[in-house]
Amino acid sequence: MTDIAAPNAEGLRRDAAAERFSLFALCLPAVLLVLVTMVAPVAWLFYLSFLDDAGATTLEHYRRMVEQPSYFRTFRTTFEVSVLTTAICVAFGYPLAYFMAQLPRRAANICMIAVMLPFWTSLLVRTYAWLVLLQRRGLINTWGMELGLWDQPIALVHNLTGTLIGMVHIMLPFLVLPVYGSMRAIDRDYLRAAANLGASPTQAFWRVFLPLSVPGLLAGATMVFILCLGFYVTPAVLGGGKVSMVANRIATDIEMFFNWGAASALGVVLFAVTLLLLWGASKLVRLDKFLGGGA
Repeated sequence: MTDIAAPNAEGLRRDAAAERFSLFALCLPAVLLVLVTMVAPVAWLFYLSFLDDAGATTLEHYRRMVEQPSYFRTFRTTFEVSVLTTAICVAFGYPLAYFMAQLPRRAANICMIAVMLPFWTSLLVRTYAWLVLLQRRGLINTWGMELGLWDQPIALVHNLTGTLIGMVHIMLPFLVLPVYGSMRAIDRDYLRAAANLGASPTQAFWRVFLPLSVPGLLAGATMVFILCLGFYVTPAVLGGGKVSMVANRIATDIEMFFNWGAASALGVVLFAVTLLLLWGASKLVRLDKFLGGGA
């Protein structure tokens, strides 16, 4: 009996090793793609951040970020814009997702198409469309003066206001999608049970529905906030140079000063902040909630 079991065990080990090798071979192209397109550029960025113009190792770029107030203002503006954009998206996106979640499936799908419709247009085109609408002689100012709402053109562009309008328009679907997915996954029996226990519709929403939808809301808000941290096109076009975020500062360091070290240091710090935020978000909600998982 022992003589038969030993060859069988050896065969099982060989089969397991062959299966592991096959799985590794199948994953190898994807692993190489990640290494080439993601790990290698980040490693090269990290390397450049410690080099000066002569190619010597230095901490000058990081020291400059600590000592010069302009860097602090850039990071403060970046976080202010990201927080405000996220807050406005939550204020508009949560009621929209709730409205869609109450609709029949077919009507909700039609609304979902409308939410995703902006994805079919280039981000740059959408940004310049807002520039046409918001400029001093744009449609909004023209109609407002014709209707007598104001006498002089309002500064709606090349400032924080225009930047927020453009970024909210672009980021809103990224919040609605996970929140809507989370709301759709909520078992309506919970709400019926709350009603049977004497809760009013308002009480059922605040004490049952809202807590169950919080994971999707946190996932969507985190996604919007992190995407805003690296935004470049919309602040550059609608901010008119008056809203300088980290991505704009990186572009300036490269295009005007050709200082790859300073730009790389900014990129490394922004990357580290993003990883820290993702780690913090993972403590509040599972990362699979970013896909709009269940409540």
